[in-house]
This record gives sequence, C-alpha cells and structure tokens, in this order.
Amino acid sequence: MTAHLWLPFTQMRDFDSRTKTFVRGYGGVLEDSLGNRVFDAVSSVWTIVHGHCHPRIVEAIGRQAATLDHATLLGASNPVAEELAGRLCVLSGMDRAFFASDGASAVEAAVKIAVQYWRNLGQPQRCRFIRLSTAYHGDTVGAMSVSDIALFKERFASLTFETRALDERVLFEPDIAAVIVEPLVQAAAGMRLVDPGVYAALRDIEPLIIFDEIATGFGRTGTLFAFEQTGAHPDLVCLGKGLTGGALALSCTLARRRIYEAFLGDPRDGVHFLHGHSFAGNPIACAAALASLDLFDEEGTLERAERIASRAATHLQLVRAHPLVRETRQAGTMIGIELAAEATDPQHGPTPGRRIADRLYDAGHFTRPIGDVLQLVPPLCSTDCEIDSFFDALGATLEMPA
Repeated sequence: MTAHLWLPFTQMRDFDSRTKTFVRGYGGVLEDSLGNRVFDAVSSVWTIVHGHCHPRIVEAIGRQAATLDHATLLGASNPVAEELAGRLCVLSGMDRAFFASDGASAVEAAVKIAVQYWRNLGQPQRCRFIRLSTAYHGDTVGAMSVSDIALFKERFASLTFETRALDERVLFEPDIAAVIVEPLVQAAAGMRLVDPGVYAALRDIEPLIIFDEIATGFGRTGTLFAFEQTGAHPDLVCLGKGLTGGALALSCTLARRRIYEAFLGDPRDGVHFLHGHSFAGNPIACAAALASLDLFDEEGTLERAERIASRAATHLQLVRAHPLVRETRQAGTMIGIELAAEATDPQHGPTPGRRIADRLYDAGHFTRPIGDVLQLVPPLCSTDCEIDSFFDALGATLEMPA
C-alpha cells in the first residue's frame, strides 16, 4: 500500500498500487504483488544492465557489506572506491573520478567543477553554460538549469540560472565556462537523436566540454560510452544509472588531468574542490560497480547489446509503417516509438502513450511513456524471445480499438 509513499513523476490521486508494486526481479523480468511477471522493457528507467539480481553482483554486495559497509571519502579513502576509480579512468581514457550518488549529483559536480576551475585559473568571468535544445540533465537546481524541457523546469524557473542553446558563435564568447551535451541521443526528450554535426563544433574550443553519459553509458548505444562515437574529446564525463549494473545508487564525474591539477595547492589557498556527498564512493556500491564491469567481459555484454539492437531494428521496420506511429528512433538499444496522437487520442482518459503502456503491461511488458513516445530500453541481457514478445504485444496493442 502507498498510504505514506510519495512517488516521483506520478499523479498520486489516480495511482493504484495494487497494479504495479514490484516484489522481486530476475533477469529481464519483474514480478508484481499480484504475481504478474512482466518484461522490464525500460530497464527500470535505463538502470538495469545485466538483469535484476544478477548473482555475481548480489554476491559482491554481500561480501563487501560484511567487510566495510561505508566510510567517508571526505579526507579519507577506501580501496574499493580507489579500484573503481582506476577501472573507470582506464576504460574511458579520463584521469580522475569524483563519486556521488545519483546522476543529477554527478551533473551538479561537473557544473561546479567547471565554475571553480576557471576561478582557480583567474578567469571568474567564465561562469555561463551552453546546452542543447531539449536537453535534460536531472532535477536538482544546477542540473535543471542546464536542461531545456519546459515540463521539468518551468515551474521552478525562479530557482535556476540562465543558460543558452548551443550555437557555434556562442562557444567563443569569453564568459562561457562549459558546454554540456548528451552523446548521440537525448533520452528524456523522447529518444531524440542528436545531429552528429553538433559534436564536430566542439573541437578546439576553450570552454570545457561536459558529456552527460548517465543514460547512455555502459553499452546502451553499442560502445561502453557513447561519446566514443562522437569524435569529440570531453573534459568531464558524468556517469550514473548503469554504473552498478543498476543494483545501487552510485554516480561519478570523470575529469581530465589538467582539470584536476587546477585544484591542487596549499590548503590555506582554498583551491581544492569545495563540494561533496555523504555517500560518495560507498564501498558496497563500488563493489557492485566492479562486479558489473567484470560482467561486460565475462558475458560479452556489448556483443549482446549489438544483437538486441539488430533484432529490434528489424521489428522497427514494420512498426514505423503502422498508421498510428509517427516516427521511430533508435541509438543502439535506446529506442523511442512516437505515436501519432491525433490518430489515437479519443479526447478523454489517459494520453495515448499512457493508454498503450497500460495495455502493454497487461500483455506482460513494463514500459513508461515520455509523452506520446513509447520507450524500449531493455536490459542488455534480454533474449530474442523477450524482444520479439515486446514487439508482438505492441503490434497487437496498436490494433486494439481506442
């Protein structure tokens, strides 16, 4: 029962907890309190990588919890966080890892690193940010400020600072601290694909380049990190969601050496990074992340992702021809299916996207629409049968009367 629980992004007046209260998970499957088993077609909002309750990750969590549950990173360290920082830097080509808890916290850290970096270099005027149109980087104040989806930020406009949409001319203005971009696909904007030319404009610029890999990282687009496909070289990279395989909250802001070195000096000078989080580098979460990284090699996760993407692409050829579908968009295993709302909306009740998603749930598939865009962002352990079943259910659902 949700007598005391307040759910995010949910109108609680109409929410019936009896229909979607999950009590266990395994592989790509969630089981609700009524005993229904559904395919987690949205990876619990882009977090689950290797499947729910993967035994290797579960074992790593239990072993670490019995050894060291938590120790602060404020002026101290722990070997699990150190090992994970090293692994992430090797895999990404970056040099330093700053840990936090959720993705928005990683973005907040990146924004503050950029501002203090320029201040430490004697250029405090560099404090403005450039972002993409329809950007989304999280719901905390700094992350909202560098976002551009009105639904998520307009009612909080009094709290945010002004940012500007990406324009090549703006990049050379002397007060720009950084440009923040999503690589390849803007997930929260309905899986909108980004024009590759955007990244070409980021070469050889003075402002810092921040890549938000929170949704796209860890194999979702075919490479471990999506920025590898852009040709651009980030100064800061934000990671989250799939970092622990989706098992625990952990995020990270990766930085180049030159950024990190600008924060070195005499303690009395106050040039060190004045920012931190209580559970940064939590050993249990870091242990889960290390186990998840091991699984990429042990289970051929990137190869699995390629097979999932290929199989989904074949299905999408038929889906996009349906009269109730306006457009399909795909970047690896990140897929958006935009409904033609004017052809599906009976002008009452739930939106078309919500109505189709509810029908898919009844057919054994859990997804969450973004407006009228249906999502398919499956766990990277998904089987051919699960992908086929999703599209079969979608086809049948689209044929149902409004």
